[in-house]
Amino acid sequence: MSTIRRLVHDTSGAFGWQDVDRLQYKDEGSAPFKDITRQVLFSQPDHASELRYFEIAPGGYSTLEQHQHTHAVLILRGHGTVRIGTEVQPIAEHDLVTVDPLTWHQFYAAPDHSLGFLCLVSKERDKPMLPTEQQLSEWRQGR
Repeated sequence: MSTIRRLVHDTSGAFGWQDVDRLQYKDEGSAPFKDITRQVLFSQPDHASELRYFEIAPGGYSTLEQHQHTHAVLILRGHGTVRIGTEVQPIAEHDLVTVDPLTWHQFYAAPDHSLGFLCLVSKERDKPMLPTEQQLSEWRQGR
């Protein structure tokens, strides 16, 4: 079905798409994350991909994870950082971040501004893998 979805912002200042449900990012307690929502903007039975919008509130972050599927992330608004592998890089509006399979990644909004981005992924996705406590400890120690 052909549609037009309009970008709006709500009374809290968060961006989103009109008439598209704002969903929880993940089940609470399934993995560490803070202040993030998602909207599925495009998902059709006859297409292999899905387009989603994520909004991270100031100081929030996505889950540190890796998985088999690739995704492309286009930053629409705000700024922050992204962890890709063991490196942390600044990101800002109009940056395109590609995440290869089995690459650790995590998005952080700046403390003073929301971070909004589109994410293009395969509709059939594997379950994300989380780092072990040992991996987290090694990264914190700079190994």
